[in-house]
Amino acid sequence: MNIYSTPDIRTILAPTEYVGRGIIIGTSADGNSAVCAYFIMGRSENSRNRIFSEDGSRVYTEAFEPEKLKDPSLIIYNAVLEHDGRLIVTNGDQTDTVKDGLEKGLSFSEALESRAFEPDGPNFTPRISGILDLRGGYRYEMSILKSVDEEGSDCARYTFSYPSKPGLGHFIHTYVDNGEPLPTFQGEPERVMIPSGIDEFTSEVWNSLNEANRISLYVRYTSLTDGTFTRRLINKNTR
Repeated sequence: MNIYSTPDIRTILAPTEYVGRGIIIGTSADGNSAVCAYFIMGRSENSRNRIFSEDGSRVYTEAFEPEKLKDPSLIIYNAVLEHDGRLIVTNGDQTDTVKDGLEKGLSFSEALESRAFEPDGPNFTPRISGILDLRGGYRYEMSILKSVDEEGSDCARYTFSYPSKPGLGHFIHTYVDNGEPLPTFQGEPERVMIPSGIDEFTSEVWNSLNEANRISLYVRYTSLTDGTFTRRLINKNTR
C-alpha cells in the first residue's frame, strides 16, 4: 500500500452509507486557491431538519422547520467563521471556542484544550475542527477530539499540521460508516485530490454522499493572491 497515494474523494465517500460530518481542507490543483469543504449528514428526524445559512463569510446551521426542532444543543452552531486572516471550520460550537481562543492569543490546539467529544453516548461523536491560516503563506491544521474508550471516560486529542501542496487535501470525518453505536473515525486525516474548479469539487463531494443521509454542503475556494473567495452551498431541504 502506498501511503502517499491521493484518491479522488469519491473513492472514499461513494462506498459508505454514513460518515456523519466531514471537513476537507487543502489546495486546488492549479495552486491558486485555499480550499475547504464541510458537509453534514443525519439519520434522525431532528438531525435531518437542518440547512446551512450564510451571513457574509459566516456559515451556520439552522432548523429547516423550526417548529419541529427538538434538542438544538449539538446540531445548531456556527460552522465557519473568519478571524484575522484565518478561516475556522468545525462540526460544532467549538467554532466559537477557537475564535475566542485566537482573540486571546491562543493557538488552534490550545483553544481546543477546553473542549472534548460530544456528550452523546454511546456514540461519543468526535469534535472535528480545521483552520486555514492565510497570513503570509498558506498552511492548515486539523483536529479531532475523541473518546479514549467506549465508556467516554476521557478525551484523546490529536492535531495535524500541513503545508500547502497543489492538488492535495486532507479529509477528516466523525464516523467510519453506519453502525450501532457509530464507529469513530480512526487514524490521521485521509489524503484526497482537490481539483482546480470549485464546481467540479462540489459535485464530486455532494454526489458521492449517501442520498438518503446527506443534508448540506458548503465549499469555499479562497484566492491565494488577493483573498477573495468563491463559495457553493447546497441544502437538501429548500424553501
